[in-house]
Amino acid sequence: MSEPSASKAPATAPKADTASTPTPTGGVAEAASPAPASPPAPETATTATTATTAAPGDGDNAPSSSILPASHWAQAPAPQVDDGQSDVDSAYGDDNASSTASLSASILEYRTVHGRTFHSERGNAQSWNPNDAQHDESMDLLHHVSTLLQGGNIFLAPIDDGVQKVLDLGCGTELTMASDFADQYPGAEVIGVDISPQQPQWVPSNCKFEIDDITMPWTYAPNNFDYIHMRWLVGAIPDWDTLFKEAFKSIKPGGYFESVEASPMITSDDNTVPHGCALDQWGRVFWEAGKTFGRSFKVLEEGLQRKAMEAAGFVDIKEHNFKTPLGSWPADPKMKEIGQFNALALEQDIEGFIVYMWTTVVGWSKEEISVYAAHLRRELRSTEFHAYYPQKVLIGRKPAAGEA
Repeated sequence: MSEPSASKAPATAPKADTASTPTPTGGVAEAASPAPASPPAPETATTATTATTAAPGDGDNAPSSSILPASHWAQAPAPQVDDGQSDVDSAYGDDNASSTASLSASILEYRTVHGRTFHSERGNAQSWNPNDAQHDESMDLLHHVSTLLQGGNIFLAPIDDGVQKVLDLGCGTELTMASDFADQYPGAEVIGVDISPQQPQWVPSNCKFEIDDITMPWTYAPNNFDYIHMRWLVGAIPDWDTLFKEAFKSIKPGGYFESVEASPMITSDDNTVPHGCALDQWGRVFWEAGKTFGRSFKVLEEGLQRKAMEAAGFVDIKEHNFKTPLGSWPADPKMKEIGQFNALALEQDIEGFIVYMWTTVVGWSKEEISVYAAHLRRELRSTEFHAYYPQKVLIGRKPAAGEA
């Protein structure tokens, strides 16, 4: 199966390693290396336990000096992109979320940064994502992107129809893995946990939501869940080893734990995302902010998922690496659709994704963020940038009782 090329191929492209790729039927097909004149497209790659992270180029260990100052974006000429699109309209709304958990009044006392709301001070939790309606729309789109990327599947663990109890960590908004799983498995009890009360009132009867800080000691009974799922907690976890050990303790022997994370580093395989462009700077600023924040944004680059899963005691660890395109540049129809939805999710709320970290941690002003966001939107709409970011899914099994 040949890798799809970009709509407009650059002069040169690096040779890609051959990787095994999940097929729509669940089998595995061998992916051939692309022709030298075509940029490697963001195909999925399924690897065994010895697989390594899909690294985003030479910038992995880039010093902080590679980050451009906020003032640069006010002086930089905007890229000329004639796509007939206007900026994405803001869509603010009231947060009508509720939870089955017993909430204290303090939980609803949101923090506000430049007009955007964030979860209240609770435990050790530090989520940098807003919990308002505008950001919820972006996260719902990203949930759709994740499903498309995984071949229409909301999870990749080998779950059978007998699953009884499921926990979804960092469950997020209305279109969540928790509610989708409950629909797919009506006989299972599904619990979604998040630090912020932004879940819907109308959910499947076998699904409920709880408000809690998963970085604190858990109160669930040992050997309680058949399956635990967590997704997109990069930059929010101070100690991955401790969190994964809590998951290991709470899973039944023979049960599965699935961790899905993404790198903030936006890159390309054909040098069409050059150093200094807005796409390139996105991940570099997050990396640097994470050092001050005390919560790493280099989860993929540092292999934190695998290290924590092995330290906790999980076995039969399987790894799936994905290149998630941004924009409509891929020639392959499936990857183009993913790229379009992915870019739409980011365009919908660029400011929301960065306002907390880039103002409270890095020190940018609201105006500086707005100028940078305008540059990023234009680059997202240009097919000249063959941009993607890596995502990684790791699945581990808790040994069955008596298993060596």
